[in-house]
Amino acid sequence: MHHSIRNSLALVPFALVLLAPAARGGASDALPPAVRDAKAQLLSQFFAQGGASPAVLEYRRKLQEYQAARAAFDEEAGAYWSQISEKRKTRNAKRRSGQQITLDDYVLEHPPLYNGPKRPVNPEPEETPERPTKKPIPVVADLLRAAQELYQFTPQRPSSEVEFKRAYARYALASGLTREQAVRVYSFETGGTGSYDVQAGIEHGGKRAISTAMGYNQLLTTNSVELLAEQGHEFIRVLSDKVARTSGPARQSLEHKLVVLKKMVAHAKAVPDTWSEHEKIGNTAQGWAMHAMVLDIDVGPMLQTHKLLTSVLFARAKGYARPLSAAELEMMNLTGDGTGLDMVTMPQTMREQVPTSNFFQRGGYERNPVAIRHNTVAKLLAVTDTRMDSNSNNAGARELAGAF
Repeated sequence: MHHSIRNSLALVPFALVLLAPAARGGASDALPPAVRDAKAQLLSQFFAQGGASPAVLEYRRKLQEYQAARAAFDEEAGAYWSQISEKRKTRNAKRRSGQQITLDDYVLEHPPLYNGPKRPVNPEPEETPERPTKKPIPVVADLLRAAQELYQFTPQRPSSEVEFKRAYARYALASGLTREQAVRVYSFETGGTGSYDVQAGIEHGGKRAISTAMGYNQLLTTNSVELLAEQGHEFIRVLSDKVARTSGPARQSLEHKLVVLKKMVAHAKAVPDTWSEHEKIGNTAQGWAMHAMVLDIDVGPMLQTHKLLTSVLFARAKGYARPLSAAELEMMNLTGDGTGLDMVTMPQTMREQVPTSNFFQRGGYERNPVAIRHNTVAKLLAVTDTRMDSNSNNAGARELAGAF
């Protein structure tokens, strides 16, 4: 504010000079009409703009250009993404009624991308609105603390990374996952180097967690809550069998773990079985405590397995009998079972023509350079396979393959 006042005051003498000839009004002082009109126009602009400096006037001009370009783009993009949404509803309805999905059920044009002018920088200081403080993302220490405080339980950590990998491989194979699916998804999700407790952001030298995604298949807190709610009976059965085969102090420890697991499953089942309800729990200390089970040598491998197995079973239940490739399974893992299956069941000829934008919301697509660059289903699956090929040669992936 002080800055704009200074600019206005600095220009006032100039404005008075413009007024001076007209005030004297002598014949000898009369200006040619063209000069007089030009000065009058400049004076009018000066007062109309509140005495703004040339830099501010230029900023305002560029801002108007930006706003006009952005408004035109938003109108075009809004129409495109509305069409994407309508086509998705049509496909879902046809799929429910058993009708065949065709190319006409997809938007075949690629979405518009903004390439107009950037928002200009205001030369005057602006008041920046206060942003709400973000809740810190829980890390391993927070999960362990929550489990101890709420359930008086500490997950049993493996003695080594290979011990966890072997436990995961045993359970995954027994449950119906293949070595190729498990190893290649692990390679994609963790770069082929991740540990059982690796967290998104705290990897490859990263210092700050960017989400609660953890482990070989990068489960979020919501995933852990949902799996306990939906697959908890299976986890309880497997752990109960292990308790029955164990004796001595080890059995007492397992019995306590079983009691805690049953409590967690009951708490997860206490709300409607929807992602939004599970997400609410996942954002609380109770959800953090459940997520700590990802670290446990007995329960962790089951959670990691069922993160993928639910997609395999979903595809099978929908009549898709062919085994899912690792890249197809990863699409379901990343985008959700329903959306992923839409891509998976598509014939190759359609995969080469259907844009990836059909499977995203606008915001998610515009923040996803991989989906934009590899902009058809075929290209997206191909780049996923390529990354899996490359990362499968890394040490962690080779160790996991050996565990199978």
